[in-house]
Amino acid sequence: MGILDVFKRSPEKTIKRTYAGVDNGRLFADFVASERSADSELRYALKELRNRSRDLSMNNEYARRYFELLKVNVIGENGVFHQSKAVDSIGQLDQTGNQAAENAFKMWGRYGFPTVCGKLSWIDVQKLAMELLAKDGEAFIVKHRAPEFRDSFALEFIEADQIDETYNKRLANGNEIRMGVEVNKFRRPIAYHVLTSHPGDYDFSSQTREKKYKRVEADRVIHLFKQLRTGQTRGEPWLAPAIPAIKQLGAFREAAVVNARVGASKMGFFKVDGGDGFVADDYEDKSPIIQADPGSFHTLPAGVDFTAFEPAFPSNEFDTFHKSILRGIASGLGVSYTSLSNDLEATSYSSIRQGALEERDFYKNMTSFMIQHFITPVYTSWLSSAMELDSFGIPLREYDRFALAAEFRGRGFSWVDPLKEMNAAVTGLKNGILSLGHVAGQYGMDTEELLSQISRDKKLAEQFGVEYAIEPYGSQRSADIDPDDD
Repeated sequence: MGILDVFKRSPEKTIKRTYAGVDNGRLFADFVASERSADSELRYALKELRNRSRDLSMNNEYARRYFELLKVNVIGENGVFHQSKAVDSIGQLDQTGNQAAENAFKMWGRYGFPTVCGKLSWIDVQKLAMELLAKDGEAFIVKHRAPEFRDSFALEFIEADQIDETYNKRLANGNEIRMGVEVNKFRRPIAYHVLTSHPGDYDFSSQTREKKYKRVEADRVIHLFKQLRTGQTRGEPWLAPAIPAIKQLGAFREAAVVNARVGASKMGFFKVDGGDGFVADDYEDKSPIIQADPGSFHTLPAGVDFTAFEPAFPSNEFDTFHKSILRGIASGLGVSYTSLSNDLEATSYSSIRQGALEERDFYKNMTSFMIQHFITPVYTSWLSSAMELDSFGIPLREYDRFALAAEFRGRGFSWVDPLKEMNAAVTGLKNGILSLGHVAGQYGMDTEELLSQISRDKKLAEQFGVEYAIEPYGSQRSADIDPDDD
């Protein structure tokens, strides 16, 4: 042994540094992770996830509530608002052209025009796209150009089932079909291979069950989904992380209800030596089965004794446990517990305001997503078709000027305490840290629309001889005093 060997560390005492998150000890034995790509994960799970999400939408009140919250808060009562802000050659707003474009798009959006089936309005279309996006994880909308439609333009919704996730193929031209979507080498969608009939519509179809596809070019299809991973081709249902908890919570509540019903249906029994008069509802392995009807009494057969079963559940912990699980579900879905459960118990102004503001940011982000990925593509396609027909007096050569000037705005939100928020807005305006546009935007308006509405109100009041007693923006001035007046 050398003199310096005492400073050497023993091999068995060497500690290897690593992340605790990769520990494979007994506490992590059930932590099974996957190295598969996004498409590989979705390929075999997408159909079942979609079907379970739809089932919860039909049979679970919280899932149904979630989809309604999205439609109400992302789309709103009147849908996403459109304004045209095109300017003329000298930089002034082209009020005549803008008004013509706005009126034409509003007319196209009336009930019966926007879709090939003639059953929806533009607001209905927005809400349906929002629900399909959340429920199925994606929505497929085909754009049609034909003279039988208003402005020769209409939309067709295709259910996600008709884009067959089991259809995967390499093509001779180098493209690849991934879960029904044809992509090039950059994974850019080139076409969608759509089943000619819904695979679950066999109850109403006389066609054979053989799969037949039609190829639809990608520039005609709006594939609406949130991309969560690089290279992802199809969308994931938004309920996916919460499906186990929602299902288990439903089963837990069902068990509690059954237990409570049994406890409320306590029965009595008569025991006689001969067991005469005994009638069972059914038998299982020679054991009698008797329905637990409230207030009923039965006679037991000879040799049978009864031990009382008195369920004490649901107990006092039921409500606490139920709320705890539901809070986790709400967090996974991006909404507040208060909104999802309609439970306002033990909430204060501060807590409900904080929760409302955070939740509204989620809704605003989703509105922005819908505007970019769905509403704007529909508008620009409609505008091109309408200008080709010259349906509102503006030729196609002006397309870029009006397409780039289109603005879309989501719904506004009223505040939890309107007086406090309004006073804060007034203070911000007076101190120059807020503009009129900032304040108007909080209520789903812009400055031009707000001032125009105020001007119309004043003119209408004058027309009917009503004194307009409220003058906004500090227009009240003290009158000049004439010293000769009394």
